[in-house]
Order: sequence, then structure tokens, then C-alpha cells
Amino acid sequence: MATRWGIISAGGISSKFVSALVKQNPNEHKVVAIAARSKEKAQAFADKFSIQTAYGSYEEFVQNPDVEVVYIGSIHPEHHKLSVLCLNAGKHVLCEKPVTMTVAAAKELFALAKEKKLFFMEGFWTRTFPVFDQVRRELESGTLGDIKMVTAKFCVNNYSNERIHKKELGGGGLLDLGCYTVMFADFVFNEKPEKISVEGQLSESGVDIGAAITLRFSGGRIASLVYNTTTKHGDNAATILGSEGSIRIEPPFWAPTKLSSPMGTFDFKENLGFQYEQRCVRECLQKGLLECPLITHENSLNIMGVIETVLNELGVKYDFPYTV
Repeated sequence: MATRWGIISAGGISSKFVSALVKQNPNEHKVVAIAARSKEKAQAFADKFSIQTAYGSYEEFVQNPDVEVVYIGSIHPEHHKLSVLCLNAGKHVLCEKPVTMTVAAAKELFALAKEKKLFFMEGFWTRTFPVFDQVRRELESGTLGDIKMVTAKFCVNNYSNERIHKKELGGGGLLDLGCYTVMFADFVFNEKPEKISVEGQLSESGVDIGAAITLRFSGGRIASLVYNTTTKHGDNAATILGSEGSIRIEPPFWAPTKLSSPMGTFDFKENLGFQYEQRCVRECLQKGLLECPLITHENSLNIMGVIETVLNELGVKYDFPYTV
């Protein structure tokens, strides 16, 4: 039986998500409903992707018995309340990153999902790419020796999403782009950092333009992370440096197709993007899992913990419930 998806938000990220979803086997995935802030937006989205039902009300949407799992593609200040709405209605949830705006909000969601016995996953699609599967094999094999350091950079020139500059919409570089670098450090070390240091720059509107973050983990291991929304991008790669070898994930590391390592050079030319994440969700639901082993609730909490600390250190304050 096909996994029956419902979509919240008719914005750009939801459009990309559904574009990938409808390319998959219809016997495995089906989009049954879309909800947006207005019925007109939802209907236009439904017409574009041949979705049967459109809603201008999220409350009506979650009462649809055909919806099995909801993809939340709204702006991140809305993630908490929309996730609560879906979970209380008995729906599994895949929520776009960042899962919330604070650790407290994320903990509340994960506790609610556990209480309701529902699957909940933060949508860091990178963790499901074949390149990351290969990196997992390398790390498990020990070919790198002792891991000493990781680096990651996400720098862009004149980032086109205007929302990123608007504080009232949860803008800022870390929540949109820099979070991928934090995710990569968590992927390698899989623990809370012992120390977080940051130097960065804010815009006139009070959101972060970019920063250099240093995370120190147990055993003196280091992550050096850089992100910026206004610089001409450079080498947006990620590396893992060990005592016996290193891994380099070629740019863009957040949507990777190539890497080089002690095991060789790998080129996964088939870049299916969201389809890897969608397949992962289906497999988890078929197995009755409540969280994804590729990015667990603990992983999400560790990532959000770094984000929250960095934003505090930079002096970024948002006027939303459950925010920093």
C-alpha cells in the first residue's frame, strides 16, 4: 500500500518536495492533500500536482483520515505549532529543518510524538543521501583511524530567499544554511559538544549574516564550521580528518554526489534529492519505527542545542513563542 502524504504549506520548498514525490512509484507514495494559509493557494498547488484535496485550514486538513504522514514545509517559526496540531490529530510527521526554534520546543514535540506513538523526523535530507551512507561505512570500518577534526562551509553570494533577512519571519543564516554545517559535525561525532565558540556578524535587521563556529568534542576533537549569506561562495565542501586518512565530500556537501576517501573516489551520479528522504520515511513507517535511525531525536536536540547557543552568543533574539 502506498504511503499517503499530506503537505502543509504551498511554498517553494513544498513544491520541490512534492515534485520529487510524484516522480516515485505511485504504488509506494501518494499525495492525498495539501493545506495552505488560503484555499486559493492550496488549490493552485493541488491543480499543479494533481492533488485531490486542498484546504485553506490546517485544522480541517489534519482531520482528513486519508492522510497518513504530513510533510511540514512552512517557515520554521511555525514548525512547533503545526507539528503539535498534526501529532494531536494522530498523524506521523516529517518536519523540515530546523525542527523548531529552541531545544525546549523540540523536546516538547519529541515527547508528544512518543506519547502518541507516532513517527517524527526532522527533515535534514542530507543524512539520507548515498554519499552519507558511504561515509558511515568508512567511519564504521575505521579506515580514518582516530577522528581529529571536521570542517564544513556553507557560503553563498546574495542568497535569493528574501525571508532570510527578515527577523519577523525567523530569518538569519544559521537557521537556514549554517545549520547544515552543525548537522555535519553531529553526524560525525554523534554527541553534544563540550564547548561552543563563535564569532559572527549581524545585519541591520538583527539577524545573523554569517559566523565562524568552533565546537570542541570529547577527546579534544574539533569541528570548524563557517557559513555566510553575503559572500561570494568558495569551496563549500566538508571534510573529516583522521590519524590515518581523510574524507572529502565535494560541494555542495548538503546535497552531495561525490566524495574521496581511503576506500576510493565515489560518484553517485543519480542525485534524487528529496526522494532519498521520502523513501527513508516510508521504510521507517513500514518497520513501525517512531524515529529515523539516520537522524534520531537525540541528534536533532544536539543540533538545536548548538544553534540555540550560537544565536544567544551572537545576540540574535526572536519574538516568537518557544524561541531563543
